[in-house]
Amino acid sequence: MAQEGRNIIDEQVVVGEEKGCVRVATLNRPRQLNVISSEVVLKLAQYLETWEKDDKTKLILIKGAGRAFSAGGDLKMFYDGRESKDSCVEVVYRMYWLCYHIHTYKKTQVSLVNGISMGGGASLKVPMKFSVVTEKTVFATPEASIGFHTDCGFSYIHSRLPGHLGEFLALTGARLNGKELVATGMATHFVPSAKLADLEARLVNLDSGDAEVVRSTIEEFSEKINLNEDSILNNKQSIINECFSKESVKQIIQAFEAEGSKEGNEWIAPVIKGLKRSSPTGLNITLHSIREGRKQTLSDCLKKEFRLTVNILRNTISPDVYEGIRALTIDKDNSPKWNPATLDEVDDEKINLVFKPLEDDIELHIPETEENRWGSKYETSGCASLRG
Repeated sequence: MAQEGRNIIDEQVVVGEEKGCVRVATLNRPRQLNVISSEVVLKLAQYLETWEKDDKTKLILIKGAGRAFSAGGDLKMFYDGRESKDSCVEVVYRMYWLCYHIHTYKKTQVSLVNGISMGGGASLKVPMKFSVVTEKTVFATPEASIGFHTDCGFSYIHSRLPGHLGEFLALTGARLNGKELVATGMATHFVPSAKLADLEARLVNLDSGDAEVVRSTIEEFSEKINLNEDSILNNKQSIINECFSKESVKQIIQAFEAEGSKEGNEWIAPVIKGLKRSSPTGLNITLHSIREGRKQTLSDCLKKEFRLTVNILRNTISPDVYEGIRALTIDKDNSPKWNPATLDEVDDEKINLVFKPLEDDIELHIPETEENRWGSKYETSGCASLRG
């Protein structure tokens, strides 16, 4: 019977546990690095809605099984659906809807991030009241490089980072470690991985969801951060701000190359190489989205990102996203053939097309009132009619 119970848990993509007044959600696709599928989003949303409404629930913990918190969206799922229009609209709608509720959640949440946390997967940790990272944490938003865009609320998050660090992270896909995440404000505490299980046990035994009680408990295990000398956050921010404030991707690269030619700036060359390998269309869409995000609310950013995702997956102006996924994860030749192939060939008017509202009622609906907070689900949206 014990083995049978273990097998049932192994089959669940999200495991929800009730431990006194604490609820624990574990992303449970370790062999797939806990990538986000429609089932994952549906189950996590169901748990979070139930727990927010449950008076007995005081504290929520979210973690990932295995060596990843979450590596982001299931790219193979998108690729396999490329021949069928809007085949992935359900998971896309559910994910952005969930992002809104995570950002605005009413109870104290703690994410325990002990591994890979990338793209949409990072949207399950950054907005939390408390986000705990370790020396094993790796963060990046690399979507632009494969012809996609910085999504799941990150046009809102990145546009609010200091200076133009957001543009840098979104365009280059640069990786940050746990200490750097704390330094940027995208995580709240750094705890050595060896102490994480003890911290979780302490949190589970708390009979409180009071934010200050939770904070003080985490701080018993957390350490002050000291950034490595080669961190991009050490003495490189002025260069990043100067270059990534330029109006266009082309101007950003030109300015960055000029800085890279100066003595002591050898760190720039590999970043430039990565930028030049990336999808010209993805880079342009991403820069436009981050810049718009500076003026937009969370709801506006999520609605915009939903439109971008649907239009990109529809090949509205370019098939780059599928070519990028093919080169990275399907054939793994790392030799994408972008269309258009260069930044000079990208048409600004076409870029504007993917930002335009979608047809009919095919839009993301964000709950407008507290009474309807958990309304506007996929099932009642116009998107549901697309899937019959």
